[in-house]
Amino acid sequence: MKAIIPVAGKGVRLRPLTYTQPKPLIPVAGKPIISFIVEQLIELGVDDYVFIIGYLGEKIREYIERTYPELNTTFVTQEDRMGSAHAIWLARDHYANAEELIIFFGDAIIDADLEAFRDSETSCLGVKIVDDPRKFGVVEMDDEGRIRGLIEKPKIPKSNLAMVGCYKIREVSQFIDACAYNLDNNIKSIGEFPLTDALARMLEWGTQFTTLSVDNWFDCGRREILLETNAIFLDREGFATEDPPPFDNSIIIHPVNIGPNCDISNSIVGPYVTLGANTKLEHAIVSDSIIGDYARIHDIVLRNSVVGSDASIGGLRQSLNIGDNTEIDFGG
Repeated sequence: MKAIIPVAGKGVRLRPLTYTQPKPLIPVAGKPIISFIVEQLIELGVDDYVFIIGYLGEKIREYIERTYPELNTTFVTQEDRMGSAHAIWLARDHYANAEELIIFFGDAIIDADLEAFRDSETSCLGVKIVDDPRKFGVVEMDDEGRIRGLIEKPKIPKSNLAMVGCYKIREVSQFIDACAYNLDNNIKSIGEFPLTDALARMLEWGTQFTTLSVDNWFDCGRREILLETNAIFLDREGFATEDPPPFDNSIIIHPVNIGPNCDISNSIVGPYVTLGANTKLEHAIVSDSIIGDYARIHDIVLRNSVVGSDASIGGLRQSLNIGDNTEIDFGG
């Protein structure tokens, strides 16, 4: 079975972090987002992967090849961002002969029974009920629970059942034809060619789809969701650093994930902090945050923050001699 992983997006909602770091490589609980996806698929027995890369794609390619050298990987570049169906269609020569496809978008983490997903006898869509379906591809069901429509980002949704970025396709040749049909006839939604429209074309042509409800879906495209996901996974077994080395005059409040070769002094770290490798903290208090590799944080209090790799942040240290009955407010 082949896996298609589109990772060509720019991650605009996480800028400026994603100006230099592709969103799939942002760490959550010490592990890049894309690693959650690849390792789930490895557990399913998938060892043949096609990555659709674009913006900062060489960083993704270097990470995948270095971290998972045993996998059979192909990288296809989407030069012009014309939508997810266009991106996947570009790689058609690399999966046209596959019996089945699994498509996983590379910027979200899900908890689900993926064995049931893999073993589905029909093409299958991962779904979850959401509060605002206008942001997603939406599945419309009839009274008997059968899929009657697939709509990309509807202005007036008739359903709150969203597709969460994981798909199993059994009719591979028909899928390629559906993508090509929409491209050839310039059939777009929201100015591009989304995967939802290609799947809707297959549905119109008679393909049977079923759905798999996922337990959790972490769409890590916004800072607050990224930090929430980081906290959730740090609470799970196997993600937090259980026995960190002693640091100079510092307090570690668990759970945290501390990367290798960190230098921490006169600081308080945690709870719910991920520190990248070779990070240096001096006279800092950091909580509920993600800090990238080789960052330097000093003389500052940080909370609910995402700091990129090689960043340096310093605050203002004060030396005060304050008398009785005095009130000082430094703001914040």
